[in-house]
Amino acid sequence: MEDVIRLDRIEQYNNLFGFETLHPLVSVVDLSKAKVWPKQFTLAYGVYALFLKDVKCGDIRYGRQTYDYQEGTIVCFAPGQVASTTMIEDAQPKAHGLLFHPDLIKGTSLGQGIRQYSFFSYNSNEALHLSEDEKAIFLDGLEKVEHELQRPMDKHSKKLISRNIELILDYCTRFYERQFITRSSNNRDVLTKFETLLEDYFNEGRQENEGLPSVKFFADKICLSPNYFGDLIKKETGKSPQEHIQAKVIDLAKEMVAGSDESINQIAYGLGFQYPQHFSRLFKRSTGSTPGEYRKAQQAG
Repeated sequence: MEDVIRLDRIEQYNNLFGFETLHPLVSVVDLSKAKVWPKQFTLAYGVYALFLKDVKCGDIRYGRQTYDYQEGTIVCFAPGQVASTTMIEDAQPKAHGLLFHPDLIKGTSLGQGIRQYSFFSYNSNEALHLSEDEKAIFLDGLEKVEHELQRPMDKHSKKLISRNIELILDYCTRFYERQFITRSSNNRDVLTKFETLLEDYFNEGRQENEGLPSVKFFADKICLSPNYFGDLIKKETGKSPQEHIQAKVIDLAKEMVAGSDESINQIAYGLGFQYPQHFSRLFKRSTGSTPGEYRKAQQAG
C-alpha cells in the first residue's frame, strides 16, 4: 500500500507534478504539462482543490467508492478528505485544476461563505458533469486566477484572486443545480425512496429505541452524502430533509395529542425525543400552539 501524502502546502502538490510555485497559497495547474507524475498515490488534503478532468486517465477513489468522472467532469476536495489515484498504464494525467490553501481566504468574503459550497462534501459518485459552455466558463475562471498569479503581487492581489475563486465556486453551484434538473428522473427516485424510508421508520416504531432519524441515516440508506442528498431534496421539494422529517413528526404528534390520553411527555418519548421540552418547542414552532393547547382546542371543537 502506498504512503499517504499529507498535502498541507501548495508547493507539495506542485513538486509532485513538476510545476513552478508562483504563490504559496494558490495554484492553477494544467496536468497535461506535468513534467513528472506518480503512477499511484494517495493524498490527504489540507487544501481545497477542484479538477476539471479532460479525459479519463485513471481511477480516483474516495474511501471505497470510485469517482464516476469521464471527460468534462469536475471533482472537488476539501481539507480533511483523502483520495487515492491510480493512473492507467502509460497515460499522462490530463486535467485543469485549482488548488488553494484555507489561509488564502481568511478575512475575505469567500472565507466567510466557504461553508455554503456544500459540493466540497459530496461523495465520489456525485461528481459534476459539465456541458461545453460550462467547461468554457470554468476554464475562463482559472485563466483569470492564473493571470493574477503571473503578475507581480500588490495590495489588490489577494482580494482579486479570492473573488475570482469565489466566482468559480458560484458557477459550480449553478452547474450542480442544473445537474439536479437534468437528472430529475433519478432525483424523483431518490425522493420516493426517502418518503418510503421515512414512513417505514415510524411505522416500524424504530424511533422508540433509536430516537429521531437523522438526515445522515436516510442519506446512507440511499448511498448519497448528506450534503448532496440535502441539496437534491431541497431542489426537488423546496424543503430540506430535516424539514420533511419534522413535518412527519408533527403530523404524527397531532394525531397522538388529539386522539389519545397519553401525557405530553409520553408522546414525546414515543416519537423519539430525548427531552420532552424539545418536542414542545418544535410543536409550538410548527403549529403556533403548545401540545396542551392543541389538545384542548381539538377536544373543544
